[in-house]
This record gives sequence, C-alpha cells and structure tokens, in this order.
Amino acid sequence: MRTTRTTRTKALAPAALALLLAPVATACSGSAGAAGSTTVTVTVGYQSKTINTVTAGTLLRSLGYFEEELAARGRKDGITYRVDWQDYATGAPITAQMTAGKIDIGSMGDFPLLINAVRGKELKQPTHLVSVTGYNLHGGLNTVVTEPDSKLESLADLRGKKVSTSVGSAADGTLVRALQRAGIDPSGGIEKLNQQPSVGASALQAGSVDALSQFVAWPGQLAYEGRAKALYDGAELNLPTFHGVTVREKFAKERAGVLDDFLRAQRRATDHLRAEPVAAAESVAKETGLPAEVVYLYNGANGIATFDPALRPELIDALKQDVPVLKDAKLVGDVDVDAFVDPQPLARVAAGAAEYPKAVAARPELWLKGQARTQSFDSPRELLKAARGADVRAAYVPDAVTGTLWFADKAVWVAEGTELRAFVTPAGAKAYVAAHQGSGARIVSFAEAGTLAS
Repeated sequence: MRTTRTTRTKALAPAALALLLAPVATACSGSAGAAGSTTVTVTVGYQSKTINTVTAGTLLRSLGYFEEELAARGRKDGITYRVDWQDYATGAPITAQMTAGKIDIGSMGDFPLLINAVRGKELKQPTHLVSVTGYNLHGGLNTVVTEPDSKLESLADLRGKKVSTSVGSAADGTLVRALQRAGIDPSGGIEKLNQQPSVGASALQAGSVDALSQFVAWPGQLAYEGRAKALYDGAELNLPTFHGVTVREKFAKERAGVLDDFLRAQRRATDHLRAEPVAAAESVAKETGLPAEVVYLYNGANGIATFDPALRPELIDALKQDVPVLKDAKLVGDVDVDAFVDPQPLARVAAGAAEYPKAVAARPELWLKGQARTQSFDSPRELLKAARGADVRAAYVPDAVTGTLWFADKAVWVAEGTELRAFVTPAGAKAYVAAHQGSGARIVSFAEAGTLAS
C-alpha cells in the first residue's frame, strides 16, 4: 500500500482536517498524524467502463460503502483510512501496479486474472482471486462486431481480414476460441491488431479494421449508437466468462480486516444493484459517460451479467479451461489456479448470509421514459405489442438460442407462424431459418416484427 496518484480520496476519521495537513504514509507501516493517530491509504485499481466490475469499482466507489466500512473500523482502532481509487481501461496496467506493490486490490476479467496470477508469482508479489463481480455462464459478455454496413455475415467471413482486439483479454480469448471452431487459425488465418478498446473502436469507424472483438460494454455501446452490428455472440461458445477481484497476498495478510471490509462493501453494492438496477445503471452512466441504456443491457434485472461475489465452481473450472488458450499465445506458462483462488476472505464475510440466486434465463424487458422500473414480458411478441406507440427509452430481447440480451431494434428478427424470435447476429437468425424451412420461418425487419406483433 502506497501513496500514489489519487483520482478521489476520502478521509474517514473526525480528525480529517488535521490529517490532511499531516504526511500520509504507506498503508503497511502507517504514520503518526497530528492527533497521534495513524493514516492508512488503501489503493484500489478498477475499470470504470468495464461495467460488469461495478460492484468492486464504479458503483461501489459512488455509493461510498467501502469508505463507510473503513470508517467503522477506524473508530475502533484509531486509524484514519483513505481510499485511492485508480481507474484504468484494461486489467494489464492494474496487474503492473499490483506487482510493483502500488495497488492493493484490483478487478479484471478472467484471462487478465490468470496473467495477474502468473506475474505476481514471477515478481514475488503473489496475488489471489477472492471474489467475482459479474459473470455470464455462456460467454455473452464478449462480442465480435463489424461496421453497420459491413458485408461480413459470419465468423467464417473473417478469414484473411483485419480484426482488432486486446491481446490477453477475455474478448481475445473469445475470438481465438470462436475462430478455432470456425476452422480458422487464430494466429495466421486473420491479421490481428492488438489495440486498446477505444483505439479498436476508432479503427472500426475509420475502416482500418474489418471487425472488433471486445468485452463489455464496448460492443453494446457501439451497437446502441449505430456504429456497429454484432457478428458473433460470445455465448455461442457456451463457456462461462466473468470478472473478479484480486488482492496482493502481502496486503491480505497484513490488512485482513480491511480486505474483509472491501468484500463486505462489495456485497452491499451487489445488493443495491440487484434491488435497484435502474438506479444503479443511471449512477454508473453518470460516473462513466456511458449511455444508461447500454449499462442496463449488461447490468439490468435481466442483463447479460449476473452479479454475485461467490467463487462458483463452474467459474473456477472455466478459469482452468482458459489456461491453455493463454499458453498457446505464449502469454503464460503453467498456472496453479487452485493456489490462486482464495475463498477464505469471502467465506468470513458471507458466513451465515443467504446465497444469491443463480442466473436465470433472460426475459424481454421494456424501459419506458420517465420510469424508475422496467417491465418484463413472457415473449418478444408481448414486448413489441406493449412498445408500440409507447414512449420507449429502451427495449431488450434475449437471443432465441443463446439467451444473450440485446437491443430489440438492433436484433435480427425471425417470424415463424405466430411466433416472433430475436437474434443477436444475422448468422444466428439465418441458421435458425435454415433449420426450420418447413415452418415458414423468415427474417423480417424490426418494423415488420412490430406490425406482426400488434
């Protein structure tokens, strides 16, 4: 724990004004303040725009729950705790800072977590995975998108094309696996550009790449703004993906109570998000500049991400399956996932608490303007019927096969008799139509789907 660049720091003891004038020491050693107390700075690395980490980052920070937990601790032990929140675009720089001993707690995706484990061990700053933020059991948090007018219709069309991604990220892992399933060599079958998400999004707009493979919330944001369309839904892999919280081992040992406070605060933020998903989406949108409609796509009541801190066995198993992908890319060697995962801190905090319910199938959902609650429906037809003539802020429908939620007006619609089905990608819709030729299934426009619904 060290004093570093501070994005927003909060004092948490009554002697705050006097302490602001006193030197702030490293959290591990502390220093005497003006009133004879000690000041401890806890540094948290997070990714504000990777919005399925919000319960350990953006939302948690805005709610102030961690500071509240530390304030209670400070009243007992006479220590003034400060939180230094540091915002990054990806997990890689968080790992770099953690292995330098400059960040104590960080949140990142499953693939970066594995790199975090390896780098920490290599540089003698071991880290441990202690909780999960948001997850999707099928992989729907990662998506490959193209330009809105692109002629590319399926993943197979990417052969020989330029694709932007962030190497070592969960989105890159999705791209590699998807290409392999499509019979394309991930290393030689495409021209891969290793770029930050924002750079890749700009490259797609400029036409300098043919596709972009990225993690939440970039695909949804680009689609919502009409700057991209989905080419491949990561849920087609049917492999869990998640983001989680990692902590420096030294910090966890020296400040076990502070780590418990963080995890307790994370659970409180999770409770808030699950109870007030619209308010949480509005809050995250305000903090990040992302459209609230995009935040809700991922973090809403039926969102692509399910929020639960539990280190579920299926998620840990998926992490182990990620190792070979990173090894093939020569980004890691062997990774002892079981040694990296430490369930004890969360077990201490959650002892006696009821488990969060597991993820359930998403339902069509309608968000009307001016409303603090959304409406859910049993079918896409009912959603479209309710939306017709209404003052709609956003409408969401799950993919008929993968279950991934998507914007209703950006989905690809299929009419089959009296049924209406939505798909995230054109390839998904075409595959369904091809498999149901005898039923009269056909692709229709969003406007035609709305007319048929009414």
